[in-house]
Amino acid sequence: MKDLVTHVRSQHLFAPGETVVVAVSGGADSVALLDIMSRLADERLNLVVAHLNHCLRGSESDDDEKFVSDIATRHHLPFVAIRVDVASFAAAEGLSLEDAGRQARYAFFHEVARRRGASSIAVAHHLDDQAETVLIRLLRGAGGTGLSAMTASGDSLVKRPLLQVSRAELELYLNGRGLTWRTDSTNSDTTILRNSIRHELIPTLRKYNPRISERLAATAEILAADEELLEHLTGSAFDRLASQDDDTVAFDIEALLKEHRGLRLRLYRHGLHELRGDLMRIGLAHLEAIDRLASSGRPNASLKLPGTLRVERCYDRLSFTCAAPQAAQRWEQVVPGEGRYHLDNDMALTVRRVERPEDLATGSKRIVYLSTEAAPFPWLVRPFTPGDRFTPLGMTGSQKVKELFINEKLPLHERSRVPLVFSEGEIIWVAGVRVGEKGRVTSATGAVLRVEILEITP
Repeated sequence: MKDLVTHVRSQHLFAPGETVVVAVSGGADSVALLDIMSRLADERLNLVVAHLNHCLRGSESDDDEKFVSDIATRHHLPFVAIRVDVASFAAAEGLSLEDAGRQARYAFFHEVARRRGASSIAVAHHLDDQAETVLIRLLRGAGGTGLSAMTASGDSLVKRPLLQVSRAELELYLNGRGLTWRTDSTNSDTTILRNSIRHELIPTLRKYNPRISERLAATAEILAADEELLEHLTGSAFDRLASQDDDTVAFDIEALLKEHRGLRLRLYRHGLHELRGDLMRIGLAHLEAIDRLASSGRPNASLKLPGTLRVERCYDRLSFTCAAPQAAQRWEQVVPGEGRYHLDNDMALTVRRVERPEDLATGSKRIVYLSTEAAPFPWLVRPFTPGDRFTPLGMTGSQKVKELFINEKLPLHERSRVPLVFSEGEIIWVAGVRVGEKGRVTSATGAVLRVEILEITP
């Protein structure tokens, strides 16, 4: 039989003297893990036993908690437990019991690690768990990232020292040490996918390969090594092609489309993960939809992804955001004459009468001269609404304001902030973009109105 203490030590997952939270459910796997960890004498580990009571099986769950507490006492180790109504949590969050339980457990383990100053969390996933995870993800549909399943060293804290040890080996170890464990009665419920795979699918697959669990685990290990390489390449490409701030990741579309499709899909995943911290509910269909958006001939389009994730194409830029877009504000401001007027879009409009300059060119789209006669007060200022039309300076006939925005390549998210200035029901200025024919200053015009739109800085 494999010497499991030596096997765990050989992985060098734990530094001498460090504090480790050991997740113990009371089942065979976690009881074996705690016993093995307690025998790593050379490492002088400071172990903390953590148990989450899922409150799913009444007195059975309470008995599990008492069983683990007694084990911790026998090992003279600190014991930390918490009770979580996982069924209520699952219903409130729309999760399966398995997913809800996993989220609750890991949140608890990380909190215990934080409070105890632990630098590792040891969990008892083993080779058969790995095989089951590979099959679950294969059935649900997954690429290399998903099929690489679990690693011995997961996130910055989680460690899985038994990942290459089978369930049978763990039970042999327990029997050899004279140790007992608790059996979860729900483990035989084959309406739960993992249990169905464990009790029905894997026994069937063993008819084709008696070592199917080992082969699936080995496949996951190979894919994990490939993923490590591919993630390194993706990270390098992301640093080269993407720009990022607190709530946005953006790519230059021309440069992006020069990359292979496989790398593009990985870049999208990487960008989404940077924004949200996980890729839950993001599948291949979403990544392909993003790629179609990037390859589209449409200059402006957007795509809503699960949660608050949003992807927007604006001409040559593809942007990812994790905040729900703000609804366009509806407001109106009456301008009765000269003065400074604060608008509800965090801008200000200033109007003052000046002598007609020899050169009407101001050098800025934010400043214009308008005729006092052609554009009499009162004015009305409001945001753009679909269907707005005006006649641009020097033109005859009207044009949709939306077409002006498209021609000026104004991003979609900026259009709702552009103020339109009206006189006698006609647009005299699309502020900061184009002057209307109605406000034209002619050679016969005397005094004129100097109008400026300003951003208000807090």
